[in-house]
Formats: sequence, C-alpha cells, structure tokens
Amino acid sequence: MQRKILVVNSGSSTLKFKLFALPKEEVIVKGLVDRLGLDHSVFEITYQGKKHSQEIPIQNHVEAVKILIQQLQDLKVIADVQEISGVGHRVVSGGPYFDNSVLLDEKSLKELSRIDEYAPLHNPAERKGIEAFAQMLPNVPQVAVFDTTFHKKLPLMNQVYSIPREYDEKFGAHRYGAHGTSHDYVSHKAAEFLQKPYDKLRMVSMHMGSGVSVTAIKDGHSFDTSMGFTPVAGVTMSSRAGDIDISLVSFLMEKLQITDIHEMLDILNNDSGLKGLSGVSPDMRDLIAVKDTNPNAQLAIDVFINRIVKYVGAYIAEMHGIDVMIFTAGMGENNPAIRQAIMENFGFLGMKVDQDTNENGKGIRKISAADSKIAALVVPTDEELMIVHEFERLVK
Repeated sequence: MQRKILVVNSGSSTLKFKLFALPKEEVIVKGLVDRLGLDHSVFEITYQGKKHSQEIPIQNHVEAVKILIQQLQDLKVIADVQEISGVGHRVVSGGPYFDNSVLLDEKSLKELSRIDEYAPLHNPAERKGIEAFAQMLPNVPQVAVFDTTFHKKLPLMNQVYSIPREYDEKFGAHRYGAHGTSHDYVSHKAAEFLQKPYDKLRMVSMHMGSGVSVTAIKDGHSFDTSMGFTPVAGVTMSSRAGDIDISLVSFLMEKLQITDIHEMLDILNNDSGLKGLSGVSPDMRDLIAVKDTNPNAQLAIDVFINRIVKYVGAYIAEMHGIDVMIFTAGMGENNPAIRQAIMENFGFLGMKVDQDTNENGKGIRKISAADSKIAALVVPTDEELMIVHEFERLVK
C-alpha cells in the first residue's frame, strides 16, 4: 500500500515542502511558499513535471499549510487529507534537550519552545510550521529531525568552549554544529559507494550551499565541525561572517553606534560573508562571472577557499590523516572550479584531481584521480529523504 509522507522546511518567510510516496521513496510533489507574511506572496508547486505558480496573499504558516493541502487536493495528488501518513520537519537545533529525532506530542511541542534561543534565526519559524500542521492535520503524526543530532557524539574537547565550565552545565553553552542531517547522509553514501566500512573511514564532509559547514567524521561519528553554538560560526558563507573575534563585534558596535546586539547579529548573518566581502552578491556564480574585473569579487572567492582549506587541514591533523573528502550541497555539487581549488591545496598530501569527472557527470561520483592518495567524491545530499527515514524509524 502506498503511503505519502510530507517533508517540510519552515523559514520565517518561506515554507519548502516535498511529498514522498512510499515504499518507493519517490518525490511526487515539491514546492515552496515564498514571501510568507509579506507583500506579493508566492505559492509554487511542481507535479508531474509541471510547475504551478500563483501570487496570493499568505499571512502566516497556518494559511500556507491550508493552501498547500487545498492544492494537493485540486491537483488530485490526494483525494483526502487522510492520505497523508505523516509530516517530517527539519529543525536546526535540538539544543540541550533533544539528543535525537522525536515523534511530536504535546510534551515535546512545549519543549520545542524552550530551545528557540539556541537557533533564534531558525527554530522559531520551524516551530511555527510544526504548530500550523498540528492545527491543520491534528490526527497526522509529526516528527522533528534536528540538524544537531549527528554532532551529539562530538568528543568533549571539540564540543566545549574555553569558558567557565559552569556556563555549559547551567545553560548548555557549547558547540552544537549544524547540517548534521546532510553530513550524516552523504558520509554514509560515500562509504557505500567506496564499498568500505563506514566506521573505518576518516572523512571530511563539506556542505557548501548558502550556509557552509565542514565536518570531520571518524570512527563512524562526527568528530569535529565548523559551525558552533549557532550556524553563524565557522567558514565564510554566502552572507554569514563565519569565525570572528568577539572583541571586533564590540568594536564595530561602538563605531556603528549599534546598541542592540540583534542588529549586529543581523549584519553578521545577512550582510557579511561573500556578500559583504565582494559588495556584489552572496552567490558564488555571480562572483566568478565578474572576478576578472572586480578585485573584491576575487578576494571573496579567495577568502572562501582559504577558510575551508584551513578547516579541512585542521581536521586532517586532528584525525591523523584522511581517506575521503566529500563535496555536497548547491555549490559543492555544482561548482567544479571551487572543488578543484580546494583539492589542489592538498596536492602535497597526494591529492590529485580527475579533471574529466570533476567537470562532467551527475550524481555520486569519484572526482579524484586513480592514483590519488585521498579519495574525493561529489555526493548529492538528500536531507528530505533522511527525514523520511527518521519518520519511518520513529513511527514504526
């Protein structure tokens, strides 16, 4: 019997969704609501290769869910809401309260509200999405899958900050990481592709999308990761600053006459990274297009590569070597020039690029040369499918 699982990623002004048909794990519908709560809201849904788009006022997540359900019925994807067997939600941070994915009930919904402060740019919106589906589909099981779960087994030395120990014990002030669902998926796929035991490989996974994180995987677990207490830490990203001296934050607030820390955090999250360095765009494709005539665009590219190389190099030292490098997410899967630039920095360790497979081909593939001492793979991520798997595990 075919079952349908809806996977949702709720943002403050967006709601992305995919509907999976099981047991084949086939995506039958995907789409998004954009500009949620703003002027000119847009609802898009793709079914049987056709995209249906309309501009329609959508004030909140409840309205978005109502329109989604109605669209699924209008397109005859479902005849009745009872055909939706469950809803899986991506949630960025589980904070100190959730060590694993959870089947949502009244108790866990209350606990979710306690962890907004651990990912204030993401969790509150994701919780609104969960609450909207709970209201519109009250009898349908829902599961929350946390990006932080994969990093729960970080060695303590890589989890803590060098601050008074009591701050962690009292407030949960430590490194949580992010993109764990993606790193988990692609690292297992890499081991499967190479036909090698997962827990015997030393891997570095680079999730390079709008958000960017680097994760070291050793002995079958996340060993170290670049994002920290929140996703603003780590490498240079599209619009996030990555690592920065906290004293510089204080200095800039004084110079810019900023008194609200949230205003400064907004700059670090939304106006920094590639966007801030280049003054052109947060999109790497735009920077590559103008790099020959715009020095700041070239600088942004150089900084991006440099910061990733620093983290990868540190993780190789931490793990006492490396067997596999993994490139994933939008930039990681689709930008051969950036992949090559990163790989070439490790030529001294015997890394060699296969130009043909790096520049051509689709899907999971090896992009290192046959005689390379380190295997490099492109592995398309599928966080939504991981959420489906977690739903199945918990509901069963």
